[in-house]
Amino acid sequence: MSSPRIEAFLARLYTDQAVLDRFLADPAATLAGAGLDAAEQRSFATIDRDDLVLAAQSIRAKRAARRPPGLAARLRRWRFW
Repeated sequence: MSSPRIEAFLARLYTDQAVLDRFLADPAATLAGAGLDAAEQRSFATIDRDDLVLAAQSIRAKRAARRPPGLAARLRRWRFW
């Protein structure tokens, strides 16, 4: 089962640590506030939590690796100091 609501909520779980922490602590309350219908909530209730956490960590690590360097790193390349 896939819908834009499911995909959007899953993306939030992957990218927002606070949402993931709330979901892991209280899935029912988090799902109730996510705007998902009952069938969608049931599908998330059975998700493998270890796989979810591993996927979220992987996605966040990949995003962090693609971030452009900060100002200090760019200046160090130019050897201003």
